[in-house]
Amino acid sequence: MPFPIKICAICSEEFELRPDKPGFANRCPKCSEPEEAEDSPEDHVDVVQRKAEQEMNAARRRAIRDLLYRKDR
Repeated sequence: MPFPIKICAICSEEFELRPDKPGFANRCPKCSEPEEAEDSPEDHVDVVQRKAEQEMNAARRRAIRDLLYRKDR
């Protein structure tokens, strides 16, 4: 059984939709290729920064919980 012929939504070229084709079903293989993203330092958070953020978030949650649920004496 032949593969269905589709038309790319980006470049309007015809292509065969194969089961092992990566990407979107309405885009040809050229248009489905992932764009190369530049490595930016904002995208990669190292372990130390992640740990510091987790501790800071835990302290925030603790402070909010204490403010909301403290018993007035």
